[in-house]
Amino acid sequence: QVQLVESGGGMVQAGGSLRLSCAASGRTFGAYAMGWFRQAPGKEREFVAAISSGGVNTYYADSVKGRFTISRDNAKNTVYLQMNSLKPEDTAVYYCAADLLYARLRGGTAGGSWGQGTQVTVSS
Repeated sequence: QVQLVESGGGMVQAGGSLRLSCAASGRTFGAYAMGWFRQAPGKEREFVAAISSGGVNTYYADSVKGRFTISRDNAKNTVYLQMNSLKPEDTAVYYCAADLLYARLRGGTAGGSWGQGTQVTVSS
């Protein structure tokens, strides 16, 4: 399995942008589909976006479609989440996750490794 470390979280005003990064250890990163999830206070963790192992296919939750973009650089063992037009309801801890099955991430779960999370706070 890969080890995952997220970074790039912070506080931003509504309408602003942030880019999250998730760095993976190990030489098998390119075999994994990757996903981003988030958990707001008092709520269950929810799916945000997924990208296939080669980066060709992406999938988004309706709540972020058109505002967030997931991408990856397999040479750098890193997956990104570009977040634009942020809203207060985007406030959450954001987690990246790895799974050998892209379909499982699209289904809203991950059976592989998880990162420790990075806090994103959007003020109104």
